[in-house]
Amino acid sequence: MSLWPILVATMLIAAFLLYRYFARLRNRKALLAKPLSPEQRAVVERLVPLVRRLPQPLRIALEGKINLFLDQITFRGQNGLEVSDDMRLSIAAQACLLIVNSPVWYDTLRNILIYPSAFLTHRGTPDGHFIHENNHATLGESWARGPVILSWDHALHGGLDAEDGHNVVIHEFAHQLDGLSGHTDGVPILRKGQAYAGWESAMLDAYHDHVERLERGEHTLIDPYGATNHEEFFAESIVTFFERPQALRREEPALYAQLAELLALNPAEWA
Repeated sequence: MSLWPILVATMLIAAFLLYRYFARLRNRKALLAKPLSPEQRAVVERLVPLVRRLPQPLRIALEGKINLFLDQITFRGQNGLEVSDDMRLSIAAQACLLIVNSPVWYDTLRNILIYPSAFLTHRGTPDGHFIHENNHATLGESWARGPVILSWDHALHGGLDAEDGHNVVIHEFAHQLDGLSGHTDGVPILRKGQAYAGWESAMLDAYHDHVERLERGEHTLIDPYGATNHEEFFAESIVTFFERPQALRREEPALYAQLAELLALNPAEWA
């Protein structure tokens, strides 16, 4: 039997796959270079006023990443919710803030599910040899390789108030960022040259300080939910980094420095 037909077929398949690969690269490059329309930009600035603080080069980069995000992600309304362009832009802008100056990307994410408001999730609570099923009201969830699930009421409010220290979109996408390492454990893929020892020291010191303050009944800058575990502390630290950066730099300078290096951002210096 001649191997020639098999060789030709293999070469054609390889050529097709190569063509598709470079086509995707060209499309990605075009989207990253494309600005938002004036109407889209107005929506983003209205619904996510935090973006107004970004230096101009970062605002240009953010718009390109929003375009790429919208091209990749399918938004699926739940419980009868009809997803609008404003919703897509608001969520995309908040999600892309985390990676606006970073080479990392949400490669495996394809779907975002949006509920009108807080939604119920079913979770098992262990009790000896038994598991008790309970319903919990939830504002957001992030799953490895997707999807991300959000309450629109809370996603909207989090975007509109850039200083209250609460943002469900940033929180859930911090989990997505964390999970790119293969494990959601509060140790994301660090920046090139960023030392693990420095990251571990800053995060653990800040986490233990956070937990001890709560045990003493003291107020904490980072949301108390961060005391749940290391991954939740990482997510809440990211929220505080964007929404209360000056206070975080003042109270936890080592933690702020590590987050600033990880994201290549310095929001404490933004206007």
